Amino acid sequence: MPSADPFTPIRPTLRRTVCFALVVAAHAGLVWALVDLARRPVVRQAAEALLVRLIEPAPSAPEPKPAARPRLLELRAPLPLVPPPPAIAVATENPAAITVAVATSAPPPAPVPAPASAAPPAPVALVAARFDADYLSNPKPVYPVGSRRLGEEGTVVLRVKVSPGGAPMLVEIKHSCGFARLDEAARIAVAQWRFVPARRGDETVESWVSVPIVFSLQTS
Repeated sequence: MPSADPFTPIRPTLRRTVCFALVVAAHAGLVWALVDLARRPVVRQAAEALLVRLIEPAPSAPEPKPAARPRLLELRAPLPLVPPPPAIAVATENPAAITVAVATSAPPPAPVPAPASAAPPAPVALVAARFDADYLSNPKPVYPVGSRRLGEEGTVVLRVKVSPGGAPMLVEIKHSCGFARLDEAARIAVAQWRFVPARRGDETVESWVSVPIVFSLQTS
């Protein structure tokens, strides 16, 4: 049996095995180095973050906010409520259109006019007093003798106040004829006359009446 020779060349199979083992060991070392490098920054960053977090100053207490001033509320008079205007129906060509009317409050009823007061009755016309009625039989004035001799003539107008009973209450000379004797003769005669009193409706009233007296020499 031949003895082992240390200088005997290594077989090819063994050589390949050794080479493969070396390659695997090299790759394993490379992988470990990469993993170690990847871990170191993480640990360093964690330590730095921890260090920074430890030396940060404590936050100061927040300053108190100033108290809010009370707002002054300005009171304004409420605006008058204006009722919405009623809807106006607009005629269109579409017969199926529907107009919706807005409900509004009913207008207040118109005030009822007060009944007109009864008109005062028209005043009753006054019927003047009369002195020329035939049934009165009033005598003519006496023609004064002196006036006849002197030829005095003229017309005297008397103003007579007649009572409700028809008697002369006052006789005044309204227009003189120019001769005092004739004026006085006319006044004395009429003061004895009777009159038909003035009348307002069914009531006799006091009134004034004018009485003309004619003095003529031709008719006397």
